[in-house]
Amino acid sequence: MLKHKYSVFIFFVLLAILFFTKASILFYVLLFLSFLAITTWGAFDIRLNYFTKAICKSNATNKKNIAITFDDGPHEKTPEILDVLMEYNAKATFFCIGKQIEKHPEILKRILNEGHIIGNHSYSHSKWNGFFSTQKMVSEIEQTNILVSKLVNKKVRLFRPPFGVTNPNIARAVVKTNQIVVGWNIRSLDTVIESENAILNRIKNRLKPGGIILLHDTSAKTVSVLEQLLLFLQSEGYQTVTIEELLEISAYEN
Repeated sequence: MLKHKYSVFIFFVLLAILFFTKASILFYVLLFLSFLAITTWGAFDIRLNYFTKAICKSNATNKKNIAITFDDGPHEKTPEILDVLMEYNAKATFFCIGKQIEKHPEILKRILNEGHIIGNHSYSHSKWNGFFSTQKMVSEIEQTNILVSKLVNKKVRLFRPPFGVTNPNIARAVVKTNQIVVGWNIRSLDTVIESENAILNRIKNRLKPGGIILLHDTSAKTVSVLEQLLLFLQSEGYQTVTIEELLEISAYEN
């Protein structure tokens, strides 16, 4: 896939060619629109690794392992999610928002105590996240990491950008804070789709060994979907593991 720096280079090369060949203004417009479309696509699709490297699946497909991840907690519904995971002896990874950690510190502790992994999902999860400066993004990441460290004595290394959006400022912030960006390759759309069956079928149709599933621990609907999903995974011989185990990386600094 095209990376941002390569597409910028190509853009300026083509721009120079258009200038020296005295091309029509139409070609300038087409070039600009093409560059804008590619950049927008790259910003909103974390799997492209356009601005920063993001691990979105495991390449080890010889084992039927799958990772279930939850964004936007801790939440009032998180304990129900944890109950279901415990019932089916499944492990998951929770990408937590700093402000939510402040509201539910005991839930964060329970997540860790029950063998799950904690990741960073920014402090505010602002809708303006894509417009934050590098320093603001560094602050968003560090604030959440400090909260986790104070509560459970763990230095988080895994980061998932809010909405999966990336850009040059987020890429620089990730480097400055020494984070590993984790995306997904199976998006459930559980915050958008109303039908539990539709959500479940969407996941089933995309299921492959080494996959990373994106869910949200923020609704009763997802609690129900999770139980059905775990039953299906068991019937298909899948083992549900943490991101740490799936990707064979360390989720925390030593």
